Amino acid sequence: MSVVSFIKGSIEELRQNVTWTKYSELQSNSFLVIVASIVFAIVIGIINFGFDFVLKWFYQAF
Repeated sequence: MSVVSFIKGSIEELRQNVTWTKYSELQSNSFLVIVASIVFAIVIGIINFGFDFVLKWFYQAF
């Protein structure tokens, strides 16, 4: 199999067999991922600050 036939086959596969997402669906899914990432970052930040507070308190006690 040559490189040229591989590229032609790949292009044919993309044109005929791949189901592409509609742009509006892509936008809503992207927005959902951004919001979920922000919420996840906030939760991890709160946990980080909590551990920081507890460890500082613990080390100052001894």
